[in-house]
Amino acid sequence: MLLGTAVSVATAENDIKDNEFNPVNTGVTTLSIAPDARGSSMGNLGAATDPDMNSQFWNPSKYAFAYSQGGLSLSYTPWLRKIVNDIFLADLSGYYKLGSGDNQALSATFRYFSLGEVTTGEYSSGGNGGGVTQTINPYEMALDIGYSRKLSSKFSMGVVLRYILSDLAYQDLQTGEQNNAAHAFSVDLSGYYTTFPMIGRNECQFSWGFDISNIGTKVSYDNGTNNAFLPANLRLGANFMFPLADYHTLAIGLDLNKLLVPTKPRPKDFDMSTSEGQTAYNEALDKWNTMSPITAIFKSFSDAPGGAKEEFQEIGVSCGAEYVYNQQFFVRAGYNYENANKGGRSYFAFGAGFSLNVVRLDASYMLATAQSSPLDQTLRFSLTFDMDGLRDLMGRRRR
Repeated sequence: MLLGTAVSVATAENDIKDNEFNPVNTGVTTLSIAPDARGSSMGNLGAATDPDMNSQFWNPSKYAFAYSQGGLSLSYTPWLRKIVNDIFLADLSGYYKLGSGDNQALSATFRYFSLGEVTTGEYSSGGNGGGVTQTINPYEMALDIGYSRKLSSKFSMGVVLRYILSDLAYQDLQTGEQNNAAHAFSVDLSGYYTTFPMIGRNECQFSWGFDISNIGTKVSYDNGTNNAFLPANLRLGANFMFPLADYHTLAIGLDLNKLLVPTKPRPKDFDMSTSEGQTAYNEALDKWNTMSPITAIFKSFSDAPGGAKEEFQEIGVSCGAEYVYNQQFFVRAGYNYENANKGGRSYFAFGAGFSLNVVRLDASYMLATAQSSPLDQTLRFSLTFDMDGLRDLMGRRRR
């Protein structure tokens, strides 16, 4: 499990005295980290917001409704900066509208997560220490390409194909055991609906969307002995935008998230003092380890040891708002909630942005509700380039 998630999980576990702490375990957890400043500044919101260059992460079907011919975005996030200074997420995303009908788009993303420099241990042949020290530079990356198309004047769908590499490889210097890099492939399926109702004399915008992401193969670092699910996720969202005055608009949105991964069996849920209980636990663990990703998606809705109550706890909530002045100045705020038994990564988020014809700069700031959270004070920065704006600028220069 990713260092940041492990630290957050350990912190939350110490705070829960009734021992109900039972987060969903996945591999390549970095795939769940929001890359851009706009969506993260609204509390991890983006399933139904207006299309932008980073829609590949939130809902790639939105690209079919993008206003510009194309664009590119570069985002950077120093991760866990309260603890270390060499872990970061970098993301490059973009899209291009195809054909003359303004109905379809191609999109692509490259994301790279560096876990910094890690020293795995110090050993000597005599077992007394002071011998060999091994330093590694683990990282995770993903490369994907997507296609989106309007199926009507109000509805579009999209698909994304993704290749994933998780290079956490190292060698145990005492046993000689080698952990290898893990490879995986996944698919995203999404849909987006938008309409413009009249409320009074004002034309508003209402949108809803869904994104089922990271449906794919498992990952393993020990040649298949132990497998981990990708963080397959269902995101449902709605967004409502209304004008406040000339050149002033306000949008409010809500996203719901549910990991489509079954809960890993725990010894505490079985009577480990008996051989029957131990056998039942080992059988449940083996079944979880060998379960197919498609079966796991359906199983994830009914497998929690605590029943319906615990299943409901697995739903994360994101709500946020975005104020826009003349499509040039942006102010955003939001809140992300995760149940304490499922990780407790809850926080407020704030952000702002400024746009010219060609370029837009956005920044966000995360303020965790728990002071001990390693995610507190996380910053994100996104730099976006608009193809239509660049084309207009080049045209004016020629004249």
